[in-house]
Amino acid sequence: MQDELLTENPATIIRLLGCNQVGAEGANPTVTAGRDIPWTQDTAAQHVWTQWRVVYRDVIILDVNNVPVGVFNLTVNNLADPVHYATLKAMLKAAAGE
Repeated sequence: MQDELLTENPATIIRLLGCNQVGAEGANPTVTAGRDIPWTQDTAAQHVWTQWRVVYRDVIILDVNNVPVGVFNLTVNNLADPVHYATLKAMLKAAAGE
C-alpha cells in the first residue's frame, strides 16, 4: 500500500511502519523476511503498545502531529477484501489531510 500511496501522490506524507510488541523480539526476523516495510521494536522503557492499548495486528493511524486518530485491525479486516483495503487507505489519507 505504501508504494501505491506514493505512486498516487509522490508528495504524500503517509508512511507505514511496523512496531513489534515487547517480549516478541524473537519473531522480528520472521516478520520482516521478504518484506520492505520499516520495522521497529517496542521497549520496556517506551511501552507504546500499552500506552496506545494496541491489540495484535492493529494499525494505529496517526495524524500529522503523530497523535493516534484511528485504529484498524487487520485480523478483523483482512486486506485481501477490497472493501477493507479501500477503507484503510481512505483512513490513512484522511489522517494525512489528503
